[in-house]
Amino acid sequence: MTQTTQKLSRRTLFAGASTVGAIAVATSLMPTVKGLAQPTAQTPKPAPEKGGGYTLSDHVKQYYKTTLV
Repeated sequence: MTQTTQKLSRRTLFAGASTVGAIAVATSLMPTVKGLAQPTAQTPKPAPEKGGGYTLSDHVKQYYKTTLV
């Protein structure tokens, strides 16, 4: 075998190994993508008749805690 053939063979080996590695990573990630839960659609609360509509939810309380100095 000549050096050219050995280098070509080595390149082919590394290219094949990296391809197999990329395919292995892609297949290992596929079940996690497929297993994600779909968000459930929540029906919005009806608007109040006299205006307003602000409610102090847990999310808003958490935001207020983060703004304290």
